[in-house]
Amino acid sequence: MNGRIFFWSLTSALAGFLFGFDTVVISGAEKTIQALWSLSPGLHGIAMASALYGTVVGSLLGGWPADRFGRKATLLWIGVLYFVGAVGSGLAPNVATFIVARVIGGLGIGISTVVAPMYISEIAPPKHRGRLAGMFQFNIVFGILIAFVSNALLAGIGENAWRWMLGVAAFPSLLYAVFCFGLPESPRWLLSRKGDREAGLQVLQRIEPEVSRAEIAAQADAIIAASSEQVSSGHFWTRRLQKPILLAILIAFFNQLSGINAILYFAPRIFELTGLAAKAALLQSIGIGVTNLVFTFVGLWLIDRLGRRTLLYIGSFGYITSLGLVAWAFFTNHLSIVPVCIFAFIAAHAIGQGAVIWVFISEIFPNRHRAEGQTLGSFTHWTFAALLTTFFPRMVASFPPGYVFSFFAGMMVLQLVWVKTLVPETKGVPLEQIQKQLGIE
Repeated sequence: MNGRIFFWSLTSALAGFLFGFDTVVISGAEKTIQALWSLSPGLHGIAMASALYGTVVGSLLGGWPADRFGRKATLLWIGVLYFVGAVGSGLAPNVATFIVARVIGGLGIGISTVVAPMYISEIAPPKHRGRLAGMFQFNIVFGILIAFVSNALLAGIGENAWRWMLGVAAFPSLLYAVFCFGLPESPRWLLSRKGDREAGLQVLQRIEPEVSRAEIAAQADAIIAASSEQVSSGHFWTRRLQKPILLAILIAFFNQLSGINAILYFAPRIFELTGLAAKAALLQSIGIGVTNLVFTFVGLWLIDRLGRRTLLYIGSFGYITSLGLVAWAFFTNHLSIVPVCIFAFIAAHAIGQGAVIWVFISEIFPNRHRAEGQTLGSFTHWTFAALLTTFFPRMVASFPPGYVFSFFAGMMVLQLVWVKTLVPETKGVPLEQIQKQLGIE
């Protein structure tokens, strides 16, 4: 693999690290914040989900700057939003300021889920695209692990520990923004959006320096031709694009209806329901982070070997088994198995949906509509993430936990049916050929 491509992909994927850190770091501070500002359950849910509301908006708007100003500039501004959100959250004097700061950070998260996987898929050779685009997810779970570890290390430093938990993200945010200056622009954006053939050729040559100039020119012509066909065939919301649109919506829908974000956000609280003390519950949360990281690595190792569809199969069976056992444990009071089953659930997610979602969405749309397609998938994902995070505390308060986890398990049975009947395989297929495979001519 070209070392340049790896470094560019890693830099872009660092947005995922900030995403993972920023979304989950709140789990160590949520109970302190509720007590500090005497928040009702309803307002507490809003405060905890505030970053996700920003994420929904960011995911909805993220495709516009990516198409208008380019992938590189958009990635740079993501770092700025993360920085402002982290500093504002750590210094917030009241819940209103806290919510605003979290929304700003959430904007960065939402935009990153649109632009970072899209950028990587547009610079990566087909045979390495799964692993490179999957680095975004790997960095998300690495950020989640570091957030759990950071929370555990900072928990005992005093009454303002929660401020340090949230504010420390400012340092990697600034570092990421500086790294973005070294990225080239996406060749597909240069060719299909900006119309700068020479600049596009230069980036393509840097991506594959061993390929002749004539072959690079042929690649550029194929990209331009595919984009020209798309321009002449209408807008995004057309029957022609109905299959990738449906795939993007459903993979994002099922991702969140597994309960993954609710479990990550409220991990210490869930473990306390099993009788663990608060400190032990926080340490168990680190176990979630480690499990997520290890099995995400396994998923990335497998994604270009077994393919996207096979990993979704594996993940679906893992989800159904682990969630079903958690529900059984709460119904029958066999609570000792819950932590192990939660770890198994995280492993299933990491190998399946976690490894696949951002790669898959970035692959299934044609060049001209990739930003809009990524926006659609991200918006669907974060809308359901915000809703679940807002209502999960009420769900647990209103229903026995066994019913909540039974609901998640039932949704994963539906996911299994969807994978079996509708999901295509995109492993190793050039982006311009995937549109033909999906019937987009």
